[in-house]
Amino acid sequence: MEPLALYIHWPFCRAKCPYCDFNSHVRERIDQRRFAAALRAELAWEAARLGRRPLGSIFFGGGTPSLMAAETVAALIADATAAFPPLPDLEVTLEANPTSVEAEKFAAFRAAGVNRLSLGVQSLDDAVLRALGREHSARQAVAALEIARATFPRHSFDLIYARPDQTVAAWEAELDAALSLAADHLSLYQLTIEPGTGFAARHARGEIVLPDPDTAAALYDATADAAAKFGLAAYEVSNYAASGAESRHNLAYWRYADYAGIGPGAHGRVSVGGALRATRRRRAPEAWAERVARLGHGTDEETALDAETRAREMLLMGLRLTEGIDLARFAARSGRSFEMATDPAILEQALAADYLRRAEGRVMATAEGRKRLDALLAAMVL
Repeated sequence: MEPLALYIHWPFCRAKCPYCDFNSHVRERIDQRRFAAALRAELAWEAARLGRRPLGSIFFGGGTPSLMAAETVAALIADATAAFPPLPDLEVTLEANPTSVEAEKFAAFRAAGVNRLSLGVQSLDDAVLRALGREHSARQAVAALEIARATFPRHSFDLIYARPDQTVAAWEAELDAALSLAADHLSLYQLTIEPGTGFAARHARGEIVLPDPDTAAALYDATADAAAKFGLAAYEVSNYAASGAESRHNLAYWRYADYAGIGPGAHGRVSVGGALRATRRRRAPEAWAERVARLGHGTDEETALDAETRAREMLLMGLRLTEGIDLARFAARSGRSFEMATDPAILEQALAADYLRRAEGRVMATAEGRKRLDALLAAMVL
């Protein structure tokens, strides 16, 4: 049985960033004990039905998981590794913001069992950070990265590009500064306008204008070129790593492996009773915690996925990876062949244009194909 990936969602933030559409909530006061107990209870319920499967990774996401008490993180790691036999190289990631208050807790998180930190830096320009609604400064970000490097065996950080009025030259300079601080992993995301966010309303009023497609493509090319100079290669559309330093947890998503999601709004894909099931927990934190107290879990929806849905999801995730999709595993996991799941005419055109390639039992998007991946998938996937 393939290793299980475990996602644990902490839904609270100090402030809501205007570009963010994640399930995050701002509260003046957080009942740490209540939510810690609910997370542990839901984990126990999930473990009881999944059985003793090998555990490959744990990921604390959010929200802002670095607002959790370190004792809660330690308890959840202990519970998870007691319920699921951990692999010898178990990866335990925690997302954090680089404010001084949270950076002071890094040693406690390391002692709790976290061995990989993911920092939400987003920019090294103070004016841009203010525009993005971030609460930290560039100086705090650099200080947090230095602490992370000294504290954790592995760390990564995020940057956002393709911002309003951003030029290729300015991005190259910012990226060079960031890469000089990077270890072996970096996530570089193009800014997108998500429905329901603060930026969506401003974009609709014309107050935010994103770069045109040609500029966005040039920014993407500059990103890959700069990362390569520092020994980091794109292994997924937005993620760059040294060989062997890829995020194992996120690879589980993109490879369409089983992952269990606990906490408010968490999603999962788990094999139960011979079927792959999509799970979703209740989003509102208090309603989720109340449901866990009554039922032992906060599940809002659980559905057995049919072959068509499995194939579609596996295509949408797997073609984001530079390695692409293993065709034999695709057929075994989804129940459909690659050809059955794609429009044959579009597939042939994509291969002829060198947006996709087939080699050694795999199909993968080329560098040019990854630039057009959203449009390509929309046209090709049935």
